[in-house]
Amino acid sequence: MIDNLRKVRERIEQAARRAGRPAGSISLVAVSKTFEARDIRPVLKAGQRIFGENRVQEAQGKWPELRQEFPDVDLHLIGPLQSNKAKEAVALFDVIETVDREKIAKALADEMRKQERQLPVYVQVNTGLEEQKAGVDPRMAVDFVDRCRRAHGLTVAGLMCIPPLEETPGPHFALLEKLAGEAGVERLSMGMSGDYETAIAFGATSVRLGSAIFGSRS
Repeated sequence: MIDNLRKVRERIEQAARRAGRPAGSISLVAVSKTFEARDIRPVLKAGQRIFGENRVQEAQGKWPELRQEFPDVDLHLIGPLQSNKAKEAVALFDVIETVDREKIAKALADEMRKQERQLPVYVQVNTGLEEQKAGVDPRMAVDFVDRCRRAHGLTVAGLMCIPPLEETPGPHFALLEKLAGEAGVERLSMGMSGDYETAIAFGATSVRLGSAIFGSRS
């Protein structure tokens, strides 16, 4: 696992150099979903501090304990969020990457006010217009970012996408970069274990890697 982490960091730096970008301009989000605290702890001890989880309930079962040991962790929600979990999500996570509809935007904004905790959020864009996948229609993304800011007072830090598995990811990453420019956001969360080097070439500021670090999930 630690060797995997070192190799991934090296490949991120190499991809950044090939793209003419500073090596430190890309954040690594270690996707720890389905892995237990005992699996995550060695990666934390190796210095990794940004982690991604898919489910609020699963994250609640392991991160409060881990944060006792590693209080400087930056925890991202990278899976779909139900509005009835907004309270728990705002209390536990530091970044929400999957805002994709008005109901979620409002629920998060309400909870942030109640908890006096202003979290940065990302708008998830469904670049492939896949029916089964979460995310805003790309044609509506810029307007949705504006509504999140103006109507709900959210701090929209960036955009996030998951390209269709069966398609070449480059055009989807290029689209997300274009939309980010139009929406006036700086962060691009795109690229996973199979395509993160391509994502870096298209401007990713963070990549979300699970199996490349932790190995296969059982």
